[in-house]
Amino acid sequence: MPRAVLSESQIHPAVRERVATLHQDIVKEVQAAVAAHAVVVVGMGLNPMPKRARKALDAAGVAYQYLEYGSYFNTWRRRNALKMWTGWPTFPMVFVKGSLVGGATDVEALITNGELKKLLAV
Repeated sequence: MPRAVLSESQIHPAVRERVATLHQDIVKEVQAAVAAHAVVVVGMGLNPMPKRARKALDAAGVAYQYLEYGSYFNTWRRRNALKMWTGWPTFPMVFVKGSLVGGATDVEALITNGELKKLLAV
């Protein structure tokens, strides 16, 4: 599933490094968590959907690492780096075995149809 990404040739040389390194600390932190844990939930405060995803994982008995980055009132610029990195527009971002599987509704569906257990067994 290729997604549209602006070609590097279309980014002016004066800003290429800034684009490539903008808020990379948050991206690297999430990458490290995804590498270290089978399930990672990335969320933000005051948003009910990360809580919904965590509640579903708790009910299914699935251990996960939770990372929270600010709320609606702050750190939205840093969170945008995660959105650009993944291409996923909302929170939570749920990763299973290194792959983005979606948000709360998506992880609930994976639990319901038994696919999450299959993913974790691999």
